[in-house]
Amino acid sequence: MNHKPFQKKDGSRVLLFADERASLLPLPRNSFELAVWKTAKVNFNYHIEVDKRFYSVPFEYIKRTVDVRVTRNVVEVFFEGNRICSHVRLYDPKEKYSTQDAHMPPNHQQYGQWNGDRFRKWAVKIGVNTATVTETILTGYKVEQQGYRACMGLLKLSESYSPERLEAACAKALFYTSRPSYKTIQALLKSGQDKPAEAPTPSEASKFGFTRGSAYYGRGDK
Repeated sequence: MNHKPFQKKDGSRVLLFADERASLLPLPRNSFELAVWKTAKVNFNYHIEVDKRFYSVPFEYIKRTVDVRVTRNVVEVFFEGNRICSHVRLYDPKEKYSTQDAHMPPNHQQYGQWNGDRFRKWAVKIGVNTATVTETILTGYKVEQQGYRACMGLLKLSESYSPERLEAACAKALFYTSRPSYKTIQALLKSGQDKPAEAPTPSEASKFGFTRGSAYYGRGDK
């Protein structure tokens, strides 16, 4: 069919293609992928959240709002039209963070006002059990900064409830597990399980101790 001559003009499809071929652009190296665009704010631990997964961004962009292009395989981050980083998209339930070393602040400590020592000092002021839970969170990640989000949420519970209740909830959680999570502590506080159980109100009959009726003392008359 391509070699068959045209009916109303000279040449064929093959000859026409030979003339147009020089003007054609090369095909893309990669197949086209559908993409979804989102916006995200860079958290104080220099990560953004995409579909409950966290991807690092150069720490200079902390607190900035960025554009995120998400495809089946890649997460790309843009700021003011320029791509600042990209990650392989995470799917494994065990993988929550994708962190690149180049995105970390110097010495993993010097950025903004937050670091592990500050969280530890805040926790110690609340109580020894809160400090223990904070320490388990900070040491539970390959990169300490990945635990900052959970530590911030945990310690701010002292403002939503009270330092005393947070300390009690941490103590109760540590009784059951050596590595409680922020969500565990939050659930205990929401349900009120951190509060001590109230003693039952004594009934009217028990106010005067054990009371035996007249039938008890009349047993010997039978």
